[in-house]
Amino acid sequence: MNNTNTAAMVVIAIAVIAGLGGWLFLDSQKNTDNSAESITVGYSPFESTALFWIAEDRQFFGKNGINITLRKYDSGAAALEGTVNGEADIAIGISEFPLVRKAFENTRARAIGNIDKGDFIYLVGRRDRGIVNVSDLKGKRIGTTIGTVAEFHLGRFLMLHGMTLRDVILVDVKTPEGWIEDVAKGDIDAIATAQPYANAARDRLGDNAVVWSIQSRQPLFGLVISNDEWLTTHPETAENFIRSLAQAEEYVHAHPLESRAIVQKWLGLDAGYMDTVWQQNQVSLTLDQSLVLAMEDEARWMIRNNLTDATEVPDFRNYLYTDGLDKVKPGSVKIIR
Repeated sequence: MNNTNTAAMVVIAIAVIAGLGGWLFLDSQKNTDNSAESITVGYSPFESTALFWIAEDRQFFGKNGINITLRKYDSGAAALEGTVNGEADIAIGISEFPLVRKAFENTRARAIGNIDKGDFIYLVGRRDRGIVNVSDLKGKRIGTTIGTVAEFHLGRFLMLHGMTLRDVILVDVKTPEGWIEDVAKGDIDAIATAQPYANAARDRLGDNAVVWSIQSRQPLFGLVISNDEWLTTHPETAENFIRSLAQAEEYVHAHPLESRAIVQKWLGLDAGYMDTVWQQNQVSLTLDQSLVLAMEDEARWMIRNNLTDATEVPDFRNYLYTDGLDKVKPGSVKIIR
């Protein structure tokens, strides 16, 4: 009788162990099926991308089920182009001006959030080319990357001083090396570019440099942009990406010094530069009406300067994706709809 009971208990134990093993296997398979999704993020190395690097450094993306693959571009406009062409799923830190251009082309790209408002576009000129006052820029060879926000602010700066882009010789300079070297060597008379390259060009010229801030108090937006196809098929991933950025914003408020150190490390910036530029950026996750107004202003400028065949300003609300940010950070979307 005892032997019979013992055998029965052994059979039951084996069955329980087998069942538990099967459940653990199925559960492990379930976890594998729900593993983190890999996405490619296009970026250019400007501090307007600060929230992204903080989220990456603090592993917020991984905790929200996202694996990041990075793809570097020399400019925000190039990163946006890469996203439109399918090279990246999301582009970060893109200024609003390239998106205005894409809207005129009816390209289905949309901003899913803004992570920065900054003031860091400068014009650096050579004194030995007779550039002392803004009026001296007339007829000079001025470099910038055509199609970027630096072109817009250069044009607007000239307009506010009684000139237009037609009064200068505009030279398309596409790379960070060119932004510094071309003006340092004298291939061009001045360069309109963002930090940290403006400071680098100034330092190369030394006492021969003349420098102006050319944003005229209009902030530069740092957008997070994707395309309609990806957003339609990956709404939850987009939401988790935004959630990671929101967590990074909370970290900035709680740990400002650590946040600054993280950005300095990831972008390879020196401490002196960070002392200056960190104060020139408002790091926050929003989509507000000031973005729409800035895009409308830039669109009108493009129309006036015959940089587009269009004659009407697009409805830029069609180029904003608010669903994710509405869910993740209620109250941060302040668009007149």
